Amino acid sequence: MNHLTEIRTIGIPVTDQDRALKFYTETLGFELVMDAPLPRFGGRWLVVAPPNSATNLALVPAKDDLPAGVDTGIRFSSPDAKAAHEHFGNTGVATTELLEWPGVPPMFSLRDPDGNRLYVSQF
Repeated sequence: MNHLTEIRTIGIPVTDQDRALKFYTETLGFELVMDAPLPRFGGRWLVVAPPNSATNLALVPAKDDLPAGVDTGIRFSSPDAKAAHEHFGNTGVATTELLEWPGVPPMFSLRDPDGNRLYVSQF
């Protein structure tokens, strides 16, 4: 019997949930899925996702054993990585060079305001 059926939520540690919410919704174009008080853990249960995505991100308060500024390993897909790279670069988002190798989808990485690294590739 398989007790696990999908990847639903991935946590990203952030130092300022309001700043992170603004970046992920206004800059990356994600939608707010949930914003619920969670005072016991020093913040809110704040969840965002790309439109129509089954997987979402929880923007969780960073702490000593969960620091911000990490390589998340999270890969987002884009129908046009080159256009996304240009767009984010023009809006001041820290991005790496667009990698375009024969036979490999174009890709790049970007950083959120806390320095968390995220990846974008064309699919």
